[in-house]
Amino acid sequence: MNNGRNNSISRRIKRLADIFVAAVALIICAPAMAVAAFMILVTLGPPVIFRQQRAGLHGRPFIMPKFRTMTDTRDAQGRLLPDSQRMTRLGAFLRKTSIDELPQFWNVLKGDMSVIGPRPLPVEYLDLYTVEQYRRHEVPAGMMGWASVRGRNTNSWEKKFELDLWYVDNWSLLLDIKIFFMGIITALSAAGVNEEGAATSSSFTGSGISDKTD
Repeated sequence: MNNGRNNSISRRIKRLADIFVAAVALIICAPAMAVAAFMILVTLGPPVIFRQQRAGLHGRPFIMPKFRTMTDTRDAQGRLLPDSQRMTRLGAFLRKTSIDELPQFWNVLKGDMSVIGPRPLPVEYLDLYTVEQYRRHEVPAGMMGWASVRGRNTNSWEKKFELDLWYVDNWSLLLDIKIFFMGIITALSAAGVNEEGAATSSSFTGSGISDKTD
């Protein structure tokens, strides 16, 4: 019973910490976000923000924003060109520095996400998970997670899920603090931003077949 109560208190502390960190980050990062928005508007035109439905706690969907990093260029059949052909020089820089992720602090303030937790993935993946993989949704999705600081997109999907589940089973406030500072180092070093040989990262299909996604 005491463990349950302590866990509940820890969750409340985590939420308060999320609100504080997100509010401070939005204030500090406002100039960088304004410059990024202006540059995207000039180079790509509107919209400045790319929005996608992602799955959060218990698989609940929410809209996750990112700064646009790609054009919408299509082939003669109306299909989007490969990511490598649509990624702009500015977009590559935004991804490398993780500036494209800054709008997600709004999601943290709203309670859609946490600062720390498994990265939120497209809702289309929900039906592809095994029962064990689905357990990653037992905790709030986060801007950075254990998998993010342990290889990021250089990991296979199986390895990412393994790391996510380790986080679920071993969560603590101290672990979140450790991931937070490791995440800052990872962002500054731009380590593991892209999958090897790809402009972004492969999408999960549940069968080992990869497509590309922003």
